[in-house]
Amino acid sequence: MTDFVSILAKELNLREAQVRAVIELLDAGNTIPFIARYRKEATGALDDQVLRTLAERLEYLRNFDQRRAEIEKALTEQGALTEAIAAQLNAAQTLAELEDIYRPFRPKRRTRATIAKERGLEPLANWLLVQPTRGDPVAKAREFINVENGVPDEASALAGARDIIAETVSDDAPLRGRLRALLMREGTVVSHAASEQDSVYATYYDFREPVRSIAAHRVLAINRGEREGYLKVAVEAPEARAMELTRRAFVRGSSPASAQVAEACDDSWSRLLNPSLEREARAFLTDRANAAAIGVFSQNLRQLLMQPPIRGKVTLGVDPGFRTGCKLAVVDENGKVLDTGVGHFTLPGNEAGKAAAAKLIRAFVRKYGVTAIAIGNGTASRESEQFIVSLLPELPGVAYMIVSEAGASVYSASKLAAEEFPDFDVTQRSAVSIARRMQDPLAELVKIDPKSIGVGQYQHDLKQNELTAALDGVVEQCVNSVGVEVSTASAELLSHVAGIGPMLAKNIVTYREENGIPSRAALKKVPRLGAKAFEQCAGFLRVRDSKNALDATAVHPESYDAAKGALEALGYALKDARGGIAEIGARAEQYGVEKLARELNVGLPTLRDILAELQKPGRDPRDDLPKPVLRTDVLDIKDLKPGMELTGTVRNVIDFGAFVDIGVHQDGLVHISRMADRFIRHPNEVVKVGDVVKVWVVSVDAVKKRIALTMVKEKGEQ
Repeated sequence: MTDFVSILAKELNLREAQVRAVIELLDAGNTIPFIARYRKEATGALDDQVLRTLAERLEYLRNFDQRRAEIEKALTEQGALTEAIAAQLNAAQTLAELEDIYRPFRPKRRTRATIAKERGLEPLANWLLVQPTRGDPVAKAREFINVENGVPDEASALAGARDIIAETVSDDAPLRGRLRALLMREGTVVSHAASEQDSVYATYYDFREPVRSIAAHRVLAINRGEREGYLKVAVEAPEARAMELTRRAFVRGSSPASAQVAEACDDSWSRLLNPSLEREARAFLTDRANAAAIGVFSQNLRQLLMQPPIRGKVTLGVDPGFRTGCKLAVVDENGKVLDTGVGHFTLPGNEAGKAAAAKLIRAFVRKYGVTAIAIGNGTASRESEQFIVSLLPELPGVAYMIVSEAGASVYSASKLAAEEFPDFDVTQRSAVSIARRMQDPLAELVKIDPKSIGVGQYQHDLKQNELTAALDGVVEQCVNSVGVEVSTASAELLSHVAGIGPMLAKNIVTYREENGIPSRAALKKVPRLGAKAFEQCAGFLRVRDSKNALDATAVHPESYDAAKGALEALGYALKDARGGIAEIGARAEQYGVEKLARELNVGLPTLRDILAELQKPGRDPRDDLPKPVLRTDVLDIKDLKPGMELTGTVRNVIDFGAFVDIGVHQDGLVHISRMADRFIRHPNEVVKVGDVVKVWVVSVDAVKKRIALTMVKEKGEQ
């Protein structure tokens, strides 16, 4: 049995005790958010991302161990498992090494080698492999001539024997390992045009780059170009070195038999090894690119979901359109829909429609106290923005923001949206979603498939199961780090809370509508919400109107006695915690935090978390981040000039740069080479989605709608 603990501890640079504790907690059915937040003493305060990496590697190692056991069983059944092979299997570190060892014994389709064996040529192949210094291969081959068996002469006998040797060579595990390493170290990815047709893949019509250094986004681009028929792609190995390695593994001396083996080695490389290892190399590059792209997507999604909410603003959502007009929706500070309407103000020349729309919007502002307008960035967004800005002088205190519509149409047409707004059409639902996205991005975006949010690259080319698992993990992490108000949260938001899931989330909402949820303890009455689910979810659910002040905090019910004990020891009552006790941390330091932890019989990390919550109950980590930019003016792409300084919001981060919203409807690209005055390996070293950054215009192509920006001010500019 593999020692998972020591392997993972070494790989992740952790203590074995930490790894052992995490494995035990995972195997006991605990969720990663729960372990990260409420089992810090056991894990040494490992965060969500380290825990997820550990869990993923643990699953890989267990699958690896299972595959090794399957191979051992298969070899045992074949009577082929020797002590030497068993030792090789135990020493293997990767799935590729395991499969290399098993390769000679794996049931094969009918090959040239199997046909040669059927014709009785295996003894001749074995004689050649011995490579006797004396003996004529042609004379030896004469012994195997059998016209009826398909061996009419010496040449055909030797050809069949070489086929057997070639397959033996290609199945040699150590040789495959050396050639694989050579290909990954010195191989080259090459692509050429498959047709004369111009395309977005023109960059790759005559392209070469070393395997060891090719960027993930280039691999994905080449793969897509090949799939769409624009490119021919290969991984070229250093031919002479590869053939030399192959011969060196099997050829001994310079006898006539050795010459036959050398010929078989060359054939094995060109016909069997090279194609097989090329497929492996491309699969490896694709897997590596897949992992890198999923990593970028996950990071972007995390940053998007964790953008600060814009609280306390009655918001007008605008879903832009031309022919059918712009759908409008007013929502209160908590996202409740107050009113809806339609404004026809985007088509040129429609003065009557514009006047009516202006009257309607002014009425909304006066009646409901609208102070923020969220405009979707889809079709007619530019025209909508211009119209809204023209009204702002008449609407003091009102500002606007362009909101990404990515995925809004998916949500609006979903069963969830239909259940939430059965009397609204698709575009009205979209207007509501746009307004809510500005108010609380996390609460609204969890209703949408993360793959539809538009913050990745080549997402349709990625392994969908892996992408879904990674993005679901990000959503879970974000939701649980923020916490959820159980009395108002949607079923979709609740479903991402640790230990709940879709079915329990619906049960909570149904129970809430029928009975209310006055306290965390009341959650135990929700059908099918058992003790384990309550343990996992309770700390992440808030009940702000509960009589127990701790129900509105991230303090877990299992620590309520400790929290009450801390309050009493420091001279406070439980009711004092409702609004937060600003000085409790300082008073605890004076008292002695370690002393207090011993008295309460809790771990130091848990006590510090309790004190932080008592200081700021239900603190939202998003509040510490820079707020999104609300605008009161508008720019046109024609207004942009090289050198112009602007402030923008990062919308998407990709391998080769970042797209920045500078308020002209078309996002500008900051190439990675213009992001810092130093070398950076990836844009996420400098920026993240939602960052507000200062940029300068490099160039503008109004026809192609391309804007090049820089984050590095040119020397000499003032």
